[in-house]
Amino acid sequence: MKTTLLKVWSVVSTILVIVVVLFAIFLMGSRLMGFRVFNVISGSMSPTYNVGDLIYVKTVDPSEVQVGDPITFVLNEDLVVATHRVVRIDAENQHFYTKGDANDTIDSTPVHFKNLIGVPQFKIPKLGYVSDFIQYPPGMYITIGACAVLIFLVFLPDIISRRKKKKAQKAAAAAGAVNPPAAPQTEESAPTADKPADQ
Repeated sequence: MKTTLLKVWSVVSTILVIVVVLFAIFLMGSRLMGFRVFNVISGSMSPTYNVGDLIYVKTVDPSEVQVGDPITFVLNEDLVVATHRVVRIDAENQHFYTKGDANDTIDSTPVHFKNLIGVPQFKIPKLGYVSDFIQYPPGMYITIGACAVLIFLVFLPDIISRRKKKKAQKAAAAAGAVNPPAAPQTEESAPTADKPADQ
């Protein structure tokens, strides 16, 4: 029964590790592939991008942007980042005019080409909630603790298996010390009949 439970836990823990690794790749490994990741915190681009979605933005040259493309850009001097759709391009003055899909009017301030971050390539719905949770306390501490426990539990079956082997070896050694093997018997030579006895 215990062996079965250990096998089941080994499979479950392996799946959990795979999920954690994939999540880490989606959050951090994407940067190695040239993406910047942003969490959607407003509904101005709904239903294209909803609150809690994680969007993956690729850096592009302003000349590659076309009317109708969603762009991610620095909104103001406070470095607030926004994602809206381009409705008009003023190439002469290097300005994008944008509008949120859920908004009724065009944004009052045009986006200068130099404030362009990139164009969203794809999104993962609701993953932004998880991303936001693990980046700030107390979620950060909970995540670190959970990962430490998970790593320990992954190796738990091996630890238990090694302890069982050691116990079995000690028990076998103890049994050998209590009941040592019998010494081999040798034949003793008897005095021959023709040999005189000592007087």
